[in-house]
Amino acid sequence: MKHQLSNLFMQQRIVTFLLAFILVCFLGNAQDQYPKNENVDVQHYVFGLSLNDASNEIQGETQVTISYKEKATPFALDLVSKSGEFGMEVTEVLEDSLQADYTYIENKINIVPKTDAKTQTFSIKYHGIPERGLVISTTKFGNRSFFGDNWPNLARHWLASVDHPHDKASVEFQITAPDHYDVVATGEKIEESNLENGYKLTIYNEPAPVATKVMTIGVTEFASRIVGEVQGIPVSAWVYPQNRLEGFHDYTVAGKVLDYFINAIGPYSYAKLANMQAKTQWGGLENAGTIAYFENSVTGNNTVEPLIAHEIAHQWFGNSATEKSWNHVWLSEGFATYFSILYLENVYGDDRRKEELATDRREIIAYYKTNPSPIVDLTITDPMRVLSTNTYQKGGWVLNMLRHKLGDATFWKGIRQYYATYRNSNVLTDDFQQVMEAVSGERLEDFFQQWLFTEGHPQLNWNWEYEKGKVVLHLEQMQSHYVFQFPLEIGLVKDGKTVIETIQVDGRSKNFEIQSKFRPDSIVLDPNQWTLFETVSGPKK
Repeated sequence: MKHQLSNLFMQQRIVTFLLAFILVCFLGNAQDQYPKNENVDVQHYVFGLSLNDASNEIQGETQVTISYKEKATPFALDLVSKSGEFGMEVTEVLEDSLQADYTYIENKINIVPKTDAKTQTFSIKYHGIPERGLVISTTKFGNRSFFGDNWPNLARHWLASVDHPHDKASVEFQITAPDHYDVVATGEKIEESNLENGYKLTIYNEPAPVATKVMTIGVTEFASRIVGEVQGIPVSAWVYPQNRLEGFHDYTVAGKVLDYFINAIGPYSYAKLANMQAKTQWGGLENAGTIAYFENSVTGNNTVEPLIAHEIAHQWFGNSATEKSWNHVWLSEGFATYFSILYLENVYGDDRRKEELATDRREIIAYYKTNPSPIVDLTITDPMRVLSTNTYQKGGWVLNMLRHKLGDATFWKGIRQYYATYRNSNVLTDDFQQVMEAVSGERLEDFFQQWLFTEGHPQLNWNWEYEKGKVVLHLEQMQSHYVFQFPLEIGLVKDGKTVIETIQVDGRSKNFEIQSKFRPDSIVLDPNQWTLFETVSGPKK
């Protein structure tokens, strides 16, 4: 039976690998439908925006500096065109200072360069009312406000840009707004000038390359304060004046989180770390250096520390080391989920890690029952659909299992090398795998294929008995589509004390013999929360 099960397992692995290989060969990154122009590299944006109180119409001017990897070629910028009340009208496009050759069709500004210069700057002037992306509304206290909320591809509603994370660029925001507003934006504030006409110009500049999904502005009446400084990086809180003290209190923990991640992972990439109470469709949005948190995050009770840790973790994973394809968004969300847990473990101890992972395990199991799909789901074409329990909680669990597989020292060495290699760049899952293989000296193809590209998780039926100095444990994997291979810790509990043994599960059904001088009072599978599985049935309590 053992030989037959091994052959069956090997045949299954071969078939699964071939299917995955064929799928990747045919689809590659094609499932991410954005037409990437690999010859064009946006170097820098200057976004000039004029806001007013009389209407929701904005006046915009984008200056975009383009570098060509070979020769100058036609390219396109995203900008949603006017349809009914919403959208933008383009009034002028310049190539350097001359009229550019362009068309504006189906939300694309298509530009044909007139010169062969390797680097060129284009200017696009436009106006209109954005339907999304820039949220023009009022705060929960009734004050008028403007908040950038671009994730995943909503920048195109108000910023002429390459609105996809594969092409990142440094950015400057030049915001002209009525002078009673406070303005925060991506980057470091380099100018604030009253224009003597009731308006104020505020300029922020971020030299690190940033994807449009995490560029932002916040314009309203703020109370702001520097709540810390970490290795020369100012940490600030931007909150509504009506809950000023509560907001400063809640967001101050950001400095402690920032310090932990810098020391654990590597240098922080951005000019500042601002924490902003905002109107956002999300609980938190990890805008580069200017994080937005939902309005009711401010309570004065420090209830959002895990959320703050999650969004700050994104500054390394998702913002700096950025997925090149939307289908690999677990490199952003799974990492932020697990690194938030790592921060909580560091502050509150390993029991907190186990508690967080136990909760996430329950959510993963429940999600799979109605959404049987892998973490890297090559069938998804809409970036609004890539976020799920898979990309967050299950992605975090994969990192937890990888940490256990490699050991703490190797795991952290690999994480630091991965970040150093892809800082301010783009990455796919294979790139992460290769770094971890190089650092660990282990082949990890089966691990990555099994947990990231294969749907589901082990569903275990198990029982045990004690005889002649041995615990005999019977395990059977009940899921029909795949047989998982994984290590599994077994806790032998006697008089309130637990002895840990580890078995290697590598077949559909198998008996394991564990030497034990005593008959356990009970047995616990995975007492330390290291392996993702579901218990279908087991010994009755």
